[in-house]
Amino acid sequence: MRYLKELSEIPGVSGDEMRVREFIREKIIGKVDELFIDNLGNLIAFKKGKRKNRSKVMVLAHMDEVGFMVTRLNEDGTLSFLPVGGVKPEILPGKRVKVVREGVHGVIGFKAVHLQKEDEMNKLPRWDDLRIDAGFESKDEAEKNVEIGDYVCFDYPFEDLGNMVLGKAFDDRGGCSLLLDLILQDDNFENDVHFVFTVQEEVGLRGSGVVMESIDVDVALVIEVTATGDEPSMKDRKSTVVGEGPAITTAHRGYVVPRKVLEWIISTAESGRIKYQFRRRTIGATDALSIATRKSGTPCGVISIPARYIHGPSSLMSKDDYSETFKLLLNLLNSEFS
Repeated sequence: MRYLKELSEIPGVSGDEMRVREFIREKIIGKVDELFIDNLGNLIAFKKGKRKNRSKVMVLAHMDEVGFMVTRLNEDGTLSFLPVGGVKPEILPGKRVKVVREGVHGVIGFKAVHLQKEDEMNKLPRWDDLRIDAGFESKDEAEKNVEIGDYVCFDYPFEDLGNMVLGKAFDDRGGCSLLLDLILQDDNFENDVHFVFTVQEEVGLRGSGVVMESIDVDVALVIEVTATGDEPSMKDRKSTVVGEGPAITTAHRGYVVPRKVLEWIISTAESGRIKYQFRRRTIGATDALSIATRKSGTPCGVISIPARYIHGPSSLMSKDDYSETFKLLLNLLNSEFS
């Protein structure tokens, strides 16, 4: 978890991942046998395995986060915007944001409750109702600092809360952090391992599909951060929870994990006495869908760190869940897939 803070705080909305990519690239230069960036912007690293009859494994995490894009500069100096990725407008009023290119800070404005009429109080905000207020007094002033098409990200710092951590973009900087920790550990793995940091997952699983045109492996593992069912408003729901270890996916939208892959993950966890749970919801999709359906197909599993409040300004993650996920991945990269 040595670089999770930095990874969390770097802006990297889908299509604008270059700062995240460069941070990771600088950390792993000289630590891998091969390193390159493809035409779409995916970062791909390779470490050769030690075992003679070794498996070829890919582990993958996406670099992008959900965010926004400026669509109009208004006469009063406020900025209209739309989402990039899956963000709901009802969570946004009053949230701090940053226009990335020029480092302009602002707040997402919405009519104060004191000024709302009775029939407005029970209505959820729509995108057209929201504006970014960066303190500009006119369109002319805004035009000196912001352009249409500028990316906007949430503007919240990483915080260490003891046994938990709080920060933006844990989906999927938590996965990127795990891959970094694996690459930087001292020894090579028994298996050949491709470490892949992808772009544009949040807007259609785009980066992973391109990757599979250039890599052939026996098995792939998508490392994600997944939503939980133990948030305050969902206490009665049985679902993934914080504190119960990595969440293993059996199926999600558009993809069922092959039994062979599932058994490999579970048996490795149990032989290593690693706590785990199953991801019980099947809504949403991951890069596994894109990987498994490219070329002739690649069997793919999904392992996730549970976190509360993902796709919002800040998420909560357990350090123990992170550590158990790291142990599971370390064991998998040193065990044969057959």
